[in-house]
Amino acid sequence: MNPEEPKMKKIVDAADGLSLGISIVVAILIGIGIGIGLQKLTGAFWTLWIGVVIGVGAAINNIAIAYRKQKRSLDELAKDPRYRPGREIKEEEDDED
Repeated sequence: MNPEEPKMKKIVDAADGLSLGISIVVAILIGIGIGIGLQKLTGAFWTLWIGVVIGVGAAINNIAIAYRKQKRSLDELAKDPRYRPGREIKEEEDDED
């Protein structure tokens, strides 16, 4: 383990991955809550679907943000010379005397 890395780095990285799934569910539930509020405020049933559409749109936005973040990370990794395509792996040959 690198002494510069925090002790909880693996846990934080794992939580970041789980947060996408949680944020999708929460966004849809908040949208449904907005729809129910609009329905009670206006009395029209179809306003519930406005909230559902808002929630699904927010969930799709969360996915797009996570995708861009992951793509940026992978693009930085692709620039690393160790991972360039076509790089030949040279095996160390032992010289026996």
